[in-house]
Amino acid sequence: MKSYRMNIAGLDRDLPLCPLNENLQIGAFVIFGDPELTTACAGALLDRAPDYDYLITAEAKGIPLAHEMARLAGNQKYFIARKAPKLYMTGVLEVNVHSITTDKEQHLYLDTADAALMKGKRILIVDDVISTGESLHAIETLVTEAGGVICGRMAILAEGDATERKDLIYLEKLPLFDKEGNPI
Repeated sequence: MKSYRMNIAGLDRDLPLCPLNENLQIGAFVIFGDPELTTACAGALLDRAPDYDYLITAEAKGIPLAHEMARLAGNQKYFIARKAPKLYMTGVLEVNVHSITTDKEQHLYLDTADAALMKGKRILIVDDVISTGESLHAIETLVTEAGGVICGRMAILAEGDATERKDLIYLEKLPLFDKEGNPI
């Protein structure tokens, strides 16, 4: 399997290339199981973060990042937009999302108790990679429905059109790749 070497937050990592279709591949960036990279990225993002009251991320790959950012910032509370409602939720806000890394439509859910805490607060959205912005838009919808004020959008990596967004703070650009594995 071909890979692409990147330096992210001062650390070198090889990202396996995964085909999206017959002409396009993406570099698979996974922070699960890599606490060194997670901590380095969380610290680098916090250095660039605007003032905020709470962090929010989507389940699942953003969870270690949001957790580490909250820990480094003094063990702050953070929120997770879940992929399924849980029994402990007092009620849910729901939004649909189409991600390029998932074959079918997904849903994200926010507990109404969490939504009540967000109301009128500055909310910083964080994720591992932003590409099409579909997941980001879904989280923005949940935060807005909860009455939160989006104060920023951050990711470790921006890919594709996301690299041109002026409202996104990210650490590095992740290129897309042709079918031979060449950056495009």
